[in-house]
Amino acid sequence: MGTSSTTAALIIACFFLSGCYGKTDTSWQLGPFERHESNPILTPQGSTWEAKDLFNPAAWSDGETIYMLYRAEDSTGIGDWNGTSRIGLATSTDGVNFTREPDPVLEPSESWELPGGAEDPRLALIDSTFYLTYTAYDGETAHLALAASPDLRNWTKHGLVFPDRGWTKAGAIVPQRINGRYWMYFGDTNIWIAWSEDLVTWTAIEEPVMFPRDDHFDSRLIEPGPTPIITEHGILLLYNSADENLVYRTGQALFDLHDPSRLIRRSDTWFMEPVNELEVGGQIPNVVFIEGYAELNGRGYLYYGMGDSGIGVAFTDLE
Repeated sequence: MGTSSTTAALIIACFFLSGCYGKTDTSWQLGPFERHESNPILTPQGSTWEAKDLFNPAAWSDGETIYMLYRAEDSTGIGDWNGTSRIGLATSTDGVNFTREPDPVLEPSESWELPGGAEDPRLALIDSTFYLTYTAYDGETAHLALAASPDLRNWTKHGLVFPDRGWTKAGAIVPQRINGRYWMYFGDTNIWIAWSEDLVTWTAIEEPVMFPRDDHFDSRLIEPGPTPIITEHGILLLYNSADENLVYRTGQALFDLHDPSRLIRRSDTWFMEPVNELEVGGQIPNVVFIEGYAELNGRGYLYYGMGDSGIGVAFTDLE
Protein backbone atom coordinates (compact mmCIF):
# COMPACT_ATOMS: atom_id res chain seq x y z
CA MET A 1 0.00 0.00 0.00
CA GLY A 2 1.34 3.45 -0.94
CA THR A 3 1.88 6.32 1.46
CA SER A 4 -1.23 8.19 0.34
CA SER A 5 -3.38 5.08 0.71
CA THR A 6 -1.99 4.42 4.20
CA THR A 7 -2.72 8.00 5.26
CA ALA A 8 -6.26 7.79 3.93
CA ALA A 9 -6.85 4.53 5.78
CA LEU A 10 -5.62 6.05 9.04
CA ILE A 11 -7.89 9.07 8.62
CA ILE A 12 -10.89 6.83 8.01
CA ALA A 13 -10.02 4.67 11.02
CA CYS A 14 -9.67 7.73 13.23
CA PHE A 15 -13.02 9.03 12.05
CA PHE A 16 -14.87 5.86 12.98
CA LEU A 17 -13.04 5.43 16.26
CA SER A 18 -13.64 9.12 17.04
CA GLY A 19 -10.40 9.32 19.01
CA CYS A 20 -8.75 11.69 16.57
CA TYR A 21 -11.72 14.02 16.79
CA GLY A 22 -11.69 14.35 20.56
CA LYS A 23 -14.90 12.46 21.28
CA THR A 24 -14.82 11.21 24.86
CA ASP A 25 -16.40 7.94 25.95
CA THR A 26 -18.93 8.75 28.68
CA SER A 27 -20.71 5.38 28.72
CA TRP A 28 -19.33 4.67 32.20
CA GLN A 29 -20.93 7.80 33.65
CA LEU A 30 -24.34 8.15 35.30
CA GLY A 31 -26.90 10.55 33.87
CA PRO A 32 -27.70 12.94 32.35
CA PHE A 33 -29.46 14.51 35.34
CA GLU A 34 -32.36 16.94 35.21
CA ARG A 35 -33.30 19.21 38.10
CA HIS A 36 -36.83 18.76 39.39
CA GLU A 37 -39.13 21.73 38.86
CA SER A 38 -40.16 21.64 42.55
CA ASN A 39 -36.69 22.53 43.87
CA PRO A 40 -36.02 23.22 46.64
CA ILE A 41 -37.90 20.17 47.86
CA LEU A 42 -37.01 20.76 51.54
CA THR A 43 -36.30 24.04 53.32
CA PRO A 44 -35.93 25.18 56.96
CA GLN A 45 -38.98 25.12 59.21
CA GLY A 46 -39.98 25.96 62.77
CA SER A 47 -37.92 27.84 65.33
CA THR A 48 -35.72 25.13 66.82
CA TRP A 49 -33.32 22.51 65.43
CA GLU A 50 -34.07 23.01 61.69
CA ALA A 51 -34.90 26.71 61.72
CA LYS A 52 -31.89 28.19 59.91
CA ASP A 53 -30.74 26.01 57.01
CA LEU A 54 -31.31 22.53 55.58
CA PHE A 55 -28.84 20.88 53.20
CA ASN A 56 -26.39 18.11 52.22
CA PRO A 57 -28.54 14.96 52.55
CA ALA A 58 -27.73 11.27 52.32
CA ALA A 59 -30.28 8.86 50.86
CA TRP A 60 -31.17 5.17 50.64
CA SER A 61 -34.03 3.27 49.00
CA ASP A 62 -35.61 -0.05 49.92
CA GLY A 63 -37.34 -0.18 46.53
CA GLU A 64 -40.58 1.33 47.79
CA THR A 65 -39.49 4.30 49.89
CA ILE A 66 -36.55 6.70 49.82
CA TYR A 67 -35.11 7.53 53.22
CA MET A 68 -33.24 10.82 53.48
CA LEU A 69 -30.88 11.80 56.27
CA TYR A 70 -30.29 15.53 56.10
CA ARG A 71 -28.25 18.18 57.86
CA ALA A 72 -30.24 20.83 59.69
CA GLU A 73 -28.81 23.96 61.34
CA ASP A 74 -30.36 25.92 64.17
CA SER A 75 -29.83 29.64 64.71
CA THR A 76 -27.26 29.51 67.49
CA GLY A 77 -23.67 30.69 67.08
CA ILE A 78 -24.23 32.99 64.12
CA GLY A 79 -20.86 34.39 63.10
CA ASP A 80 -19.02 31.83 65.22
CA TRP A 81 -19.77 28.16 64.52
CA ASN A 82 -22.76 29.32 62.44
CA GLY A 83 -25.47 27.14 63.93
CA THR A 84 -25.42 23.73 65.59
CA SER A 85 -26.09 20.93 63.10
CA ARG A 86 -28.23 17.86 63.70
CA ILE A 87 -29.30 15.07 61.39
CA GLY A 88 -32.97 14.60 60.56
CA LEU A 89 -34.88 11.85 58.76
CA ALA A 90 -37.48 12.24 56.00
CA THR A 91 -39.22 9.67 53.78
CA SER A 92 -40.77 9.72 50.31
CA THR A 93 -42.57 7.26 48.06
CA ASP A 94 -42.03 9.31 44.90
CA GLY A 95 -38.52 10.71 45.38
CA VAL A 96 -39.69 14.32 45.54
CA ASN A 97 -42.32 14.85 48.24
CA PHE A 98 -40.91 14.07 51.67
CA THR A 99 -42.43 13.70 55.13
CA ARG A 100 -40.10 14.71 57.95
CA GLU A 101 -39.90 13.13 61.37
CA PRO A 102 -40.38 15.70 64.14
CA ASP A 103 -37.11 15.16 66.00
CA PRO A 104 -33.52 14.65 64.88
CA VAL A 105 -32.29 11.05 64.71
CA LEU A 106 -28.68 12.00 65.47
CA GLU A 107 -27.78 14.81 67.85
CA PRO A 108 -24.35 16.08 68.90
CA SER A 109 -23.52 15.01 72.44
CA GLU A 110 -19.76 14.52 72.60
CA SER A 111 -17.10 17.17 73.16
CA TRP A 112 -15.73 16.58 69.67
CA GLU A 113 -19.20 17.31 68.20
CA LEU A 114 -19.94 20.55 70.04
CA PRO A 115 -20.85 23.29 69.50
CA GLY A 116 -20.82 22.86 65.71
CA GLY A 117 -22.68 19.58 65.68
CA ALA A 118 -23.12 16.63 63.30
CA GLU A 119 -22.78 17.68 59.66
CA ASP A 120 -22.94 16.27 56.12
CA PRO A 121 -24.11 12.64 56.49
CA ARG A 122 -23.20 9.89 54.06
CA LEU A 123 -24.88 6.50 54.26
CA ALA A 124 -24.06 2.90 53.32
CA LEU A 125 -26.02 -0.30 54.01
CA ILE A 126 -23.79 -3.34 54.53
CA ASP A 127 -25.01 -6.70 55.88
CA SER A 128 -28.25 -5.29 57.33
CA THR A 129 -26.48 -2.47 59.17
CA PHE A 130 -26.48 1.18 58.16
CA TYR A 131 -23.14 2.95 58.49
CA LEU A 132 -23.25 6.72 58.71
CA THR A 133 -20.20 8.89 58.28
CA TYR A 134 -20.57 12.52 59.26
CA THR A 135 -18.50 15.57 60.10
CA ALA A 136 -18.18 16.24 63.82
CA TYR A 137 -17.42 19.93 64.29
CA ASP A 138 -16.25 21.24 67.65
CA GLY A 139 -16.31 24.84 66.48
CA GLU A 140 -12.66 24.82 65.40
CA THR A 141 -11.76 21.53 63.73
CA ALA A 142 -13.81 19.17 61.58
CA HIS A 143 -13.34 15.44 62.22
CA LEU A 144 -14.79 12.52 60.31
CA ALA A 145 -17.02 10.47 62.65
CA LEU A 146 -18.92 7.19 62.36
CA ALA A 147 -22.22 5.78 63.64
CA ALA A 148 -24.17 2.58 62.97
CA SER A 149 -27.85 1.67 63.08
CA PRO A 150 -30.18 -1.25 62.29
CA ASP A 151 -33.09 1.00 61.33
CA LEU A 152 -31.93 4.58 60.49
CA ARG A 153 -33.45 5.88 63.73
CA ASN A 154 -31.42 4.41 66.58
CA TRP A 155 -27.73 5.14 66.21
CA THR A 156 -24.64 3.91 68.04
CA LYS A 157 -21.73 6.32 67.76
CA HIS A 158 -18.29 4.81 67.13
CA GLY A 159 -16.36 8.03 67.58
CA LEU A 160 -13.80 9.68 65.34
CA VAL A 161 -12.60 7.68 62.35
CA PHE A 162 -9.10 9.19 62.39
CA PRO A 163 -8.63 10.68 65.87
CA ASP A 164 -4.96 11.53 65.26
CA ARG A 165 -5.25 12.85 61.74
CA GLY A 166 -6.58 16.35 62.36
CA TRP A 167 -9.02 17.98 59.94
CA THR A 168 -10.91 15.25 58.04
CA LYS A 169 -14.28 15.15 56.28
CA ALA A 170 -16.46 13.39 53.75
CA GLY A 171 -16.29 9.61 54.14
CA ALA A 172 -17.95 7.64 51.32
CA ILE A 173 -17.91 3.90 52.09
CA VAL A 174 -17.92 1.39 49.21
CA PRO A 175 -20.94 -0.80 50.05
CA GLN A 176 -19.28 -4.18 49.64
CA ARG A 177 -16.12 -5.99 50.67
CA ILE A 178 -13.31 -6.00 48.07
CA ASN A 179 -10.20 -8.17 48.44
CA GLY A 180 -11.26 -9.05 51.97
CA ARG A 181 -11.53 -5.42 53.09
CA TYR A 182 -13.95 -2.52 53.16
CA TRP A 183 -12.93 0.74 51.51
CA MET A 184 -13.78 4.38 52.02
CA TYR A 185 -12.97 7.49 50.00
CA PHE A 186 -12.56 10.66 52.06
CA GLY A 187 -11.12 14.17 52.12
CA ASP A 188 -12.09 17.72 51.16
CA THR A 189 -8.97 18.93 49.32
CA ASN A 190 -7.56 15.82 47.68
CA ILE A 191 -9.39 12.49 47.88
CA TRP A 192 -7.77 9.74 49.95
CA ILE A 193 -8.75 6.13 50.56
CA ALA A 194 -8.85 4.05 53.75
CA TRP A 195 -9.50 0.38 54.45
CA SER A 196 -11.12 -1.56 57.28
CA GLU A 197 -11.80 -5.17 58.20
CA ASP A 198 -14.73 -4.42 60.50
CA LEU A 199 -16.13 -1.06 59.25
CA VAL A 200 -15.24 0.58 62.57
CA THR A 201 -11.44 0.74 62.70
CA TRP A 202 -10.01 2.42 59.60
CA THR A 203 -6.47 2.75 58.23
CA ALA A 204 -5.80 5.57 55.79
CA ILE A 205 -3.41 5.18 52.86
CA GLU A 206 -1.25 8.29 52.95
CA GLU A 207 -0.97 8.96 49.21
CA PRO A 208 -4.15 10.53 47.76
CA VAL A 209 -5.90 8.60 45.01
CA MET A 210 -7.23 11.72 43.27
CA PHE A 211 -6.11 15.34 43.03
CA PRO A 212 -7.56 18.65 41.83
CA ARG A 213 -6.70 19.53 38.22
CA ASP A 214 -5.32 22.83 36.99
CA ASP A 215 -7.50 24.72 34.51
CA HIS A 216 -10.54 22.55 35.19
CA PHE A 217 -13.82 22.93 37.05
CA ASP A 218 -12.19 21.01 39.93
CA SER A 219 -8.96 22.99 40.19
CA ARG A 220 -9.07 24.01 43.87
CA LEU A 221 -10.56 21.11 45.81
CA ILE A 222 -12.37 17.81 45.43
CA GLU A 223 -14.54 15.84 47.87
CA PRO A 224 -16.49 12.56 47.65
CA GLY A 225 -20.23 12.77 47.05
CA PRO A 226 -22.75 9.97 47.72
CA THR A 227 -22.03 6.33 48.50
CA PRO A 228 -19.93 4.90 45.63
CA ILE A 229 -21.92 2.89 43.10
CA ILE A 230 -20.77 -0.53 41.88
CA THR A 231 -21.28 -0.77 38.11
CA GLU A 232 -20.18 -3.06 35.30
CA HIS A 233 -17.37 -0.60 34.64
CA GLY A 234 -16.00 -0.35 38.18
CA ILE A 235 -16.57 1.80 41.28
CA LEU A 236 -18.35 4.99 40.27
CA LEU A 237 -17.70 7.96 42.54
CA LEU A 238 -19.78 11.08 42.04
CA TYR A 239 -17.79 13.91 43.57
CA ASN A 240 -17.94 17.57 44.55
CA SER A 241 -15.39 20.16 43.54
CA ALA A 242 -14.60 23.85 43.47
CA ASP A 243 -12.58 26.03 41.15
CA GLU A 244 -10.34 28.97 42.06
CA ASN A 245 -13.41 31.20 42.45
CA LEU A 246 -15.03 28.71 44.85
CA VAL A 247 -17.80 27.82 42.44
CA TYR A 248 -18.88 24.29 43.39
CA ARG A 249 -19.64 21.83 40.59
CA THR A 250 -19.93 18.05 40.38
CA GLY A 251 -17.90 15.45 38.51
CA GLN A 252 -17.63 11.69 38.10
CA ALA A 253 -14.69 9.34 38.62
CA LEU A 254 -14.26 5.61 38.04
CA PHE A 255 -12.04 3.38 40.18
CA ASP A 256 -10.91 -0.20 39.61
CA LEU A 257 -13.28 -2.72 41.22
CA HIS A 258 -10.31 -5.01 41.94
CA ASP A 259 -8.09 -2.20 43.24
CA PRO A 260 -10.22 0.62 44.68
CA SER A 261 -7.17 2.88 44.98
CA ARG A 262 -6.62 2.92 41.20
CA LEU A 263 -8.33 5.73 39.29
CA ILE A 264 -9.39 4.56 35.82
CA ARG A 265 -11.46 7.38 34.35
CA ARG A 266 -12.50 10.92 35.24
CA SER A 267 -15.03 13.23 33.64
CA ASP A 268 -13.59 16.05 31.56
CA THR A 269 -16.47 18.37 32.42
CA TRP A 270 -18.90 18.94 35.28
CA PHE A 271 -22.47 17.65 35.15
CA MET A 272 -24.09 20.06 37.65
CA GLU A 273 -23.27 23.65 38.51
CA PRO A 274 -25.07 26.44 40.41
CA VAL A 275 -27.81 27.97 38.28
CA ASN A 276 -30.91 28.88 40.29
CA GLU A 277 -31.39 31.57 42.92
CA LEU A 278 -30.78 29.46 46.02
CA GLU A 279 -27.74 27.70 44.54
CA VAL A 280 -26.17 30.99 43.48
CA GLY A 281 -27.25 33.15 46.43
CA GLY A 282 -27.62 30.87 49.47
CA GLN A 283 -25.76 31.29 52.75
CA ILE A 284 -22.70 29.95 50.91
CA PRO A 285 -23.00 31.26 47.34
CA ASN A 286 -22.38 29.30 44.15
CA VAL A 287 -22.76 25.82 45.61
CA VAL A 288 -24.34 22.58 44.46
CA PHE A 289 -23.20 19.80 46.79
CA ILE A 290 -24.20 16.17 46.21
CA GLU A 291 -24.28 13.62 49.02
CA GLY A 292 -27.29 11.35 48.44
CA TYR A 293 -28.28 9.02 45.60
CA ALA A 294 -31.14 6.49 45.55
CA GLU A 295 -33.10 4.60 42.90
CA LEU A 296 -36.88 4.21 42.79
CA ASN A 297 -39.30 3.12 40.06
CA GLY A 298 -36.79 3.24 37.23
CA ARG A 299 -35.27 6.59 38.16
CA GLY A 300 -32.11 7.62 39.93
CA TYR A 301 -32.54 10.53 42.34
CA LEU A 302 -29.54 12.68 43.23
CA TYR A 303 -30.03 14.84 46.32
CA TYR A 304 -27.93 17.90 46.93
CA GLY A 305 -27.45 21.01 49.02
CA MET A 306 -28.41 24.29 47.37
CA GLY A 307 -26.08 27.03 48.54
CA ASP A 308 -25.97 25.39 52.00
CA SER A 309 -29.55 26.62 52.46
CA GLY A 310 -32.05 24.11 51.03
CA ILE A 311 -32.27 20.64 49.47
CA GLY A 312 -32.75 19.96 45.79
CA VAL A 313 -33.07 16.84 43.66
CA ALA A 314 -32.05 15.97 40.13
CA PHE A 315 -33.14 12.78 38.42
CA THR A 316 -32.07 10.50 35.60
CA ASP A 317 -34.08 7.79 33.86
CA LEU A 318 -32.38 4.41 34.20
CA GLU A 319 -32.19 2.01 31.30
